[in-house]
Amino acid sequence: MPRVEEIEGLASFDYTDPTVRGPAFHAALARLRQQGWLAKGPYGYIVLDREAGEHFLRSRDASFPGQALMEIFQVQEGPLREEMRRNILHLNGADHSRLRSLLNPSLSPKAVQRHRPAMRALLQALFGGMVGDAPGGTRISCELVEGLTKPYPAQVIAQVMGAPLSDAPRLHHWSRWIQRQFDAQSMIEQRPAIEAAVAEFYEYADELLAARRSAPGEDLISTLLAAEEQGDRLSEVECVNLVLNVLIGGVDTTQSQLAHALRLFAEHPEQWEMLAREGELAGRAVQETLRFEPVTPFTARIVEREIVFRDVVFAPGTIVMVCAFTGNRDIEGDVPADTFDIAAERPRARLLTFGAGVHYCVGANLAQAELEEALAFLAPRMRNLALTGEPELGTITGIYGLSRLPVSFELAGAG
Repeated sequence: MPRVEEIEGLASFDYTDPTVRGPAFHAALARLRQQGWLAKGPYGYIVLDREAGEHFLRSRDASFPGQALMEIFQVQEGPLREEMRRNILHLNGADHSRLRSLLNPSLSPKAVQRHRPAMRALLQALFGGMVGDAPGGTRISCELVEGLTKPYPAQVIAQVMGAPLSDAPRLHHWSRWIQRQFDAQSMIEQRPAIEAAVAEFYEYADELLAARRSAPGEDLISTLLAAEEQGDRLSEVECVNLVLNVLIGGVDTTQSQLAHALRLFAEHPEQWEMLAREGELAGRAVQETLRFEPVTPFTARIVEREIVFRDVVFAPGTIVMVCAFTGNRDIEGDVPADTFDIAAERPRARLLTFGAGVHYCVGANLAQAELEEALAFLAPRMRNLALTGEPELGTITGIYGLSRLPVSFELAGAG
């Protein structure tokens, strides 16, 4: 059996190329997928179909390359090293299972339901801030990232964590920067800003945890503090880092996915009108957005013990990038996979957008609820949604987001 580095003629794709985004990204990945299930990338190899992606994400012989990142970028001391060393993504075995079990109850499907009324109230306030006192029928022009998709997830996370709502802008700032530790280019060019964000958040978290100790409530931090008090379940340092993990995993990602959803609907107005008429399709709309334009197009794994897959040997130390974008295209159904259609009947297969295996995104239920509430709220109120300029797309490394989404829409009547 050949070792992966011995295979000749593999197609290559540079996912660090800043010009590859939007339609160019879609076209490049479609061509790449036609050439096979495996390709070469700048730091290793890319697996392109869903079965291969699930295999590497679920394998106990591969892990998230947190330790490798510390070595590559020589993160030898300071708050960033502490955060990377303790990030739940980088942990495996008993410690990971224990910490995950402490987060799961607060982020289960049942638990996130109680946050839905707060989500709707936040959306109402943000939407009101965009449209003011304009009467129904008014054509509104606005920029949706700053006006809606950026503040909304940070405000939800503040509510879930038990932080003051007024702290949401700071939570967004820290999430945006700390998340960049997973983007190689950002670690090369912007590492001081990433390190500063980690240090600032640690200082803030100490104060927030102290406040919740003196006045506990029905929030994630109070739940974690209760576990901390039992001593053998959670240390204070672990508690702070779990709070940080929820922050960085639950703000920039949801913001970006909601922005892409609204962009897709502006580009597919018939789908937006269908959602406005049939609000019960909101759940499907979320799943179709997650499938069609995942904001985590690539998820890294490093091989720890030799893996043989499809008669190819992946040696220890090999970096494998799982491509959620092409993997999700393997879920077709009664409508072609390259078609964005919220009414399509597709197999009930788990998307790769949130990963798979023991490191499946712990906040997936919360993110899906936030997205569902947002689309269900906005569709009947924003009629004839249309782009008024080119969306400003980010790069596909790390979190694939948008910095601007200029649109116009006709304001529906009250209700």
